[in-house]
Amino acid sequence: MVARAQAVTAARWVVLVFFALLCAFPFAWATFTSFKADADLYTVGHVPFLYNLPPTFDHVRVLFQETEFLTFVRNSFEIGVIVVAITLATAVPAAYAIARLTGEWGGRLAMAVFVIYLVPPTLLFLPLSRIVAELGLQDSIWALVLVYPTLTAPFSTWLLVGFFRSIPRDIEEQAMVDGYSRAGAVVRTVLPLALPGLLTVVIFTFALTTNDFVYAVAFISSSSNMTISAGVPVELIRGDVFFWQSLMAATVLVAIPVALAYNFFLDRFVQGLALGGVKG
Repeated sequence: MVARAQAVTAARWVVLVFFALLCAFPFAWATFTSFKADADLYTVGHVPFLYNLPPTFDHVRVLFQETEFLTFVRNSFEIGVIVVAITLATAVPAAYAIARLTGEWGGRLAMAVFVIYLVPPTLLFLPLSRIVAELGLQDSIWALVLVYPTLTAPFSTWLLVGFFRSIPRDIEEQAMVDGYSRAGAVVRTVLPLALPGLLTVVIFTFALTTNDFVYAVAFISSSSNMTISAGVPVELIRGDVFFWQSLMAATVLVAIPVALAYNFFLDRFVQGLALGGVKG
Protein backbone atom coordinates (compact mmCIF):
# COMPACT_ATOMS: atom_id res chain seq x y z
CA MET A 1 0.00 0.00 0.00
CA VAL A 2 2.82 2.40 0.85
CA ALA A 3 4.59 1.68 -2.43
CA ARG A 4 1.33 2.21 -4.32
CA ALA A 5 0.68 5.52 -2.59
CA GLN A 6 4.23 6.67 -3.38
CA ALA A 7 3.79 5.65 -7.01
CA VAL A 8 0.53 7.62 -7.23
CA THR A 9 2.18 10.67 -5.66
CA ALA A 10 5.14 10.43 -8.03
CA ALA A 11 2.83 10.10 -11.05
CA ARG A 12 0.85 13.10 -9.88
CA TRP A 13 4.00 15.20 -9.58
CA VAL A 14 5.18 14.09 -13.01
CA VAL A 15 1.89 15.20 -14.55
CA LEU A 16 1.92 18.51 -12.66
CA VAL A 17 5.52 19.28 -13.64
CA PHE A 18 4.81 18.38 -17.26
CA PHE A 19 1.83 20.72 -17.54
CA ALA A 20 3.65 23.45 -15.59
CA LEU A 21 6.54 23.32 -18.05
CA LEU A 22 4.12 23.17 -20.97
CA CYS A 23 2.30 26.29 -19.77
CA ALA A 24 5.51 28.14 -18.91
CA PHE A 25 7.24 27.38 -22.21
CA PRO A 26 5.69 30.23 -24.28
CA PHE A 27 6.60 32.79 -21.63
CA ALA A 28 10.13 31.40 -21.25
CA TRP A 29 10.61 31.26 -25.01
CA ALA A 30 9.43 34.86 -25.42
CA THR A 31 11.82 36.00 -22.69
CA PHE A 32 14.68 34.05 -24.25
CA THR A 33 13.99 35.44 -27.73
CA SER A 34 13.75 39.05 -26.50
CA PHE A 35 17.52 39.19 -25.95
CA LYS A 36 18.66 37.38 -29.10
CA ALA A 37 20.70 39.31 -31.65
CA ASP A 38 19.36 39.43 -35.21
CA ALA A 39 22.33 37.46 -36.55
CA ASP A 40 21.70 34.79 -33.93
CA LEU A 41 17.94 34.56 -34.53
CA TYR A 42 18.01 34.45 -38.33
CA THR A 43 21.07 32.27 -38.95
CA VAL A 44 19.86 28.85 -40.04
CA GLY A 45 22.74 26.87 -38.55
CA HIS A 46 22.43 28.34 -35.06
CA VAL A 47 20.82 26.31 -32.29
CA PRO A 48 17.51 28.10 -31.44
CA PHE A 49 17.64 27.10 -27.76
CA LEU A 50 21.04 28.66 -27.07
CA TYR A 51 22.62 32.08 -27.24
CA ASN A 52 25.06 31.43 -30.08
CA LEU A 53 25.98 35.12 -29.91
CA PRO A 54 26.03 37.31 -26.78
CA PRO A 55 22.54 38.46 -25.72
CA THR A 56 21.61 42.09 -26.36
CA PHE A 57 19.21 44.67 -24.93
CA ASP A 58 18.90 46.50 -28.27
CA HIS A 59 15.43 45.15 -28.95
CA VAL A 60 14.11 46.29 -25.57
CA ARG A 61 15.58 49.70 -26.36
CA VAL A 62 13.74 49.68 -29.72
CA LEU A 63 10.48 48.90 -27.92
CA PHE A 64 10.80 51.84 -25.53
CA GLN A 65 12.54 54.41 -27.72
CA GLU A 66 11.23 53.76 -31.22
CA THR A 67 7.60 52.97 -30.39
CA GLU A 68 5.04 54.56 -28.11
CA PHE A 69 4.88 51.50 -25.88
CA LEU A 70 4.43 53.46 -22.65
CA THR A 71 1.61 55.42 -24.28
CA PHE A 72 -0.05 52.14 -25.26
CA VAL A 73 0.23 50.94 -21.65
CA ARG A 74 -1.26 54.16 -20.31
CA ASN A 75 -4.15 54.11 -22.79
CA SER A 76 -4.90 50.46 -22.03
CA PHE A 77 -4.89 51.14 -18.29
CA GLU A 78 -7.14 54.21 -18.57
CA ILE A 79 -9.62 52.46 -20.85
CA GLY A 80 -9.61 49.35 -18.65
CA VAL A 81 -10.31 51.27 -15.44
CA ILE A 82 -13.15 53.29 -16.98
CA VAL A 83 -14.75 50.25 -18.62
CA VAL A 84 -14.51 48.29 -15.36
CA ALA A 85 -16.33 51.11 -13.55
CA ILE A 86 -19.05 51.28 -16.23
CA THR A 87 -19.44 47.50 -16.24
CA LEU A 88 -19.83 47.29 -12.47
CA ALA A 89 -22.25 50.24 -12.45
CA THR A 90 -24.50 48.50 -14.97
CA ALA A 91 -24.01 44.80 -14.23
CA VAL A 92 -24.40 44.87 -10.44
CA PRO A 93 -27.89 46.48 -10.29
CA ALA A 94 -29.05 44.54 -13.36
CA ALA A 95 -27.87 41.22 -11.93
CA TYR A 96 -29.39 41.94 -8.53
CA ALA A 97 -32.73 42.87 -10.09
CA ILE A 98 -32.79 39.68 -12.17
CA ALA A 99 -31.77 37.49 -9.23
CA ARG A 100 -34.07 39.00 -6.61
CA LEU A 101 -36.89 40.99 -8.18
CA THR A 102 -38.05 39.17 -11.31
CA GLY A 103 -39.42 35.93 -9.88
CA GLU A 104 -39.70 33.02 -12.32
CA TRP A 105 -38.69 35.26 -15.24
CA GLY A 106 -35.23 35.76 -13.74
CA GLY A 107 -33.72 32.65 -15.31
CA ARG A 108 -35.08 33.52 -18.74
CA LEU A 109 -33.80 37.07 -18.50
CA ALA A 110 -30.37 35.85 -17.41
CA MET A 111 -30.22 33.48 -20.37
CA ALA A 112 -31.32 36.25 -22.74
CA VAL A 113 -28.55 38.49 -21.43
CA PHE A 114 -26.00 35.73 -21.93
CA VAL A 115 -27.22 35.09 -25.50
CA ILE A 116 -26.56 38.77 -26.24
CA TYR A 117 -22.96 38.24 -25.11
CA LEU A 118 -22.61 35.39 -27.63
CA VAL A 119 -23.26 37.68 -30.60
CA PRO A 120 -19.92 37.87 -32.50
CA PRO A 121 -18.28 41.31 -32.24
CA THR A 122 -17.77 41.38 -36.01
CA LEU A 123 -21.56 41.47 -36.50
CA LEU A 124 -21.78 44.52 -34.26
CA PHE A 125 -18.97 46.36 -36.00
CA LEU A 126 -21.05 48.24 -38.57
CA PRO A 127 -23.79 49.58 -36.25
CA LEU A 128 -21.22 50.46 -33.58
CA SER A 129 -19.03 52.25 -36.11
CA ARG A 130 -22.05 54.29 -37.18
CA ILE A 131 -22.75 55.26 -33.57
CA VAL A 132 -19.10 56.17 -33.00
CA ALA A 133 -19.10 58.31 -36.16
CA GLU A 134 -22.35 60.07 -35.22
CA LEU A 135 -20.92 60.95 -31.80
CA GLY A 136 -17.66 62.20 -33.31
CA LEU A 137 -15.52 59.76 -31.35
CA GLN A 138 -13.42 58.41 -34.22
CA ASP A 139 -9.75 57.90 -33.36
CA SER A 140 -10.40 58.50 -29.66
CA ILE A 141 -10.04 56.27 -26.64
CA TRP A 142 -13.62 57.23 -25.79
CA ALA A 143 -14.76 55.20 -28.78
CA LEU A 144 -13.44 52.09 -27.04
CA VAL A 145 -14.87 53.22 -23.70
CA LEU A 146 -18.26 53.38 -25.41
CA VAL A 147 -17.95 50.07 -27.26
CA TYR A 148 -16.34 47.70 -24.74
CA PRO A 149 -19.20 47.70 -22.19
CA THR A 150 -21.41 46.18 -24.89
CA LEU A 151 -19.14 43.12 -24.61
CA THR A 152 -18.43 43.09 -20.88
CA ALA A 153 -21.77 44.06 -19.33
CA PRO A 154 -23.88 41.10 -20.62
CA PHE A 155 -21.46 38.40 -19.47
CA SER A 156 -20.80 40.18 -16.17
CA THR A 157 -24.54 40.47 -15.53
CA TRP A 158 -25.08 36.77 -16.24
CA LEU A 159 -22.18 35.84 -13.98
CA LEU A 160 -23.34 38.01 -11.08
CA VAL A 161 -26.91 36.71 -11.34
CA GLY A 162 -25.66 33.30 -10.35
CA PHE A 163 -23.56 34.75 -7.59
CA PHE A 164 -26.38 36.80 -6.06
CA ARG A 165 -28.61 33.73 -6.13
CA SER A 166 -26.03 31.85 -4.07
CA ILE A 167 -26.36 34.42 -1.27
CA PRO A 168 -29.28 33.66 1.10
CA ARG A 169 -32.10 36.19 1.05
CA ASP A 170 -32.30 36.02 4.85
CA ILE A 171 -29.14 38.08 5.21
CA GLU A 172 -30.44 41.19 3.47
CA GLU A 173 -33.96 40.69 4.85
CA GLN A 174 -32.52 40.74 8.38
CA ALA A 175 -30.67 43.96 7.54
CA MET A 176 -33.93 45.49 6.29
CA VAL A 177 -35.67 44.42 9.52
CA ASP A 178 -32.91 46.27 11.40
CA GLY A 179 -33.87 49.47 9.59
CA TYR A 180 -31.79 49.56 6.42
CA SER A 181 -33.35 50.29 3.06
CA ARG A 182 -33.02 47.65 0.35
CA ALA A 183 -30.13 49.58 -1.20
CA GLY A 184 -28.44 49.92 2.18
CA ALA A 185 -28.90 46.22 2.90
CA VAL A 186 -27.40 45.31 -0.46
CA VAL A 187 -24.39 47.53 0.04
CA ARG A 188 -23.72 46.41 3.61
CA THR A 189 -24.50 42.70 3.39
CA VAL A 190 -24.77 41.39 -0.16
CA LEU A 191 -21.89 43.12 -1.92
CA PRO A 192 -19.26 42.11 0.68
CA LEU A 193 -20.34 38.48 0.29
CA ALA A 194 -20.30 38.86 -3.49
CA LEU A 195 -16.70 40.12 -3.51
CA PRO A 196 -15.32 37.03 -5.36
CA GLY A 197 -17.86 37.59 -8.12
CA LEU A 198 -17.06 41.30 -8.31
CA LEU A 199 -13.34 40.55 -8.54
CA THR A 200 -14.07 38.06 -11.31
CA VAL A 201 -15.94 40.76 -13.22
CA VAL A 202 -13.06 43.20 -12.72
CA ILE A 203 -10.44 40.71 -13.95
CA PHE A 204 -12.55 39.55 -16.89
CA THR A 205 -13.38 43.09 -17.99
CA PHE A 206 -9.85 44.41 -17.68
CA ALA A 207 -8.42 41.40 -19.52
CA LEU A 208 -10.93 41.72 -22.36
CA THR A 209 -10.26 45.42 -22.87
CA THR A 210 -6.52 44.79 -22.84
CA ASN A 211 -6.63 41.83 -25.24
CA ASP A 212 -9.15 43.09 -27.77
CA PHE A 213 -7.66 43.67 -31.21
CA VAL A 214 -10.58 44.03 -33.63
CA TYR A 215 -12.25 47.10 -32.15
CA ALA A 216 -8.95 48.66 -31.11
CA VAL A 217 -7.73 48.61 -34.72
CA ALA A 218 -11.10 49.48 -36.26
CA PHE A 219 -11.83 52.60 -34.21
CA ILE A 220 -8.31 53.91 -33.53
CA SER A 221 -5.85 55.01 -36.22
CA SER A 222 -3.25 57.18 -34.50
CA SER A 223 -0.51 55.64 -32.36
CA SER A 224 -1.06 58.14 -29.55
CA ASN A 225 -4.52 56.66 -28.87
CA MET A 226 -3.84 52.96 -29.45
CA THR A 227 -3.91 50.24 -26.83
CA ILE A 228 -1.24 47.59 -26.29
CA SER A 229 -2.99 44.90 -28.32
CA ALA A 230 -3.23 47.14 -31.39
CA GLY A 231 -0.28 49.49 -31.02
CA VAL A 232 2.47 46.91 -30.51
CA PRO A 233 1.82 44.89 -33.70
CA VAL A 234 1.08 48.01 -35.75
CA GLU A 235 4.37 49.64 -34.76
CA LEU A 236 6.55 46.53 -34.79
CA ILE A 237 5.25 44.89 -37.98
CA ARG A 238 6.29 47.21 -40.79
CA GLY A 239 5.37 45.76 -44.13
CA ASP A 240 7.06 42.38 -44.34
CA VAL A 241 9.55 43.20 -41.58
CA PHE A 242 8.76 41.68 -38.19
CA PHE A 243 10.65 42.94 -35.14
CA TRP A 244 10.31 39.59 -33.43
CA GLN A 245 12.52 40.26 -30.44
CA SER A 246 10.81 43.56 -29.63
CA LEU A 247 7.41 41.90 -30.03
CA MET A 248 8.47 39.20 -27.59
CA ALA A 249 9.78 41.81 -25.14
CA ALA A 250 6.42 43.61 -25.23
CA THR A 251 4.64 40.29 -24.64
CA VAL A 252 6.75 39.53 -21.57
CA LEU A 253 6.41 43.02 -20.08
CA VAL A 254 2.63 42.91 -20.44
CA ALA A 255 2.31 39.31 -19.24
CA ILE A 256 4.19 39.79 -15.95
CA PRO A 257 1.69 42.13 -14.19
CA VAL A 258 -1.28 40.21 -15.62
CA ALA A 259 0.14 36.91 -14.35
CA LEU A 260 0.80 38.38 -10.91
CA ALA A 261 -2.74 39.77 -10.71
CA TYR A 262 -4.29 36.45 -11.75
CA ASN A 263 -2.23 34.50 -9.22
CA PHE A 264 -2.94 36.97 -6.43
CA PHE A 265 -6.72 36.72 -6.94
CA LEU A 266 -6.77 33.15 -8.26
CA ASP A 267 -8.84 31.60 -5.47
CA ARG A 268 -11.51 34.29 -5.56
CA PHE A 269 -11.50 34.29 -9.36
CA VAL A 270 -12.15 30.54 -9.55
CA GLN A 271 -14.77 30.79 -6.82
CA GLY A 272 -16.55 33.55 -8.70
CA LEU A 273 -16.60 31.61 -11.98
CA ALA A 274 -17.71 28.39 -10.26
CA LEU A 275 -20.57 29.93 -8.31
CA GLY A 276 -21.66 32.07 -11.24
CA GLY A 277 -21.66 29.14 -13.61
CA VAL A 278 -23.40 26.65 -11.31
CA LYS A 279 -26.05 28.88 -9.80
CA GLY A 280 -26.76 30.97 -12.91
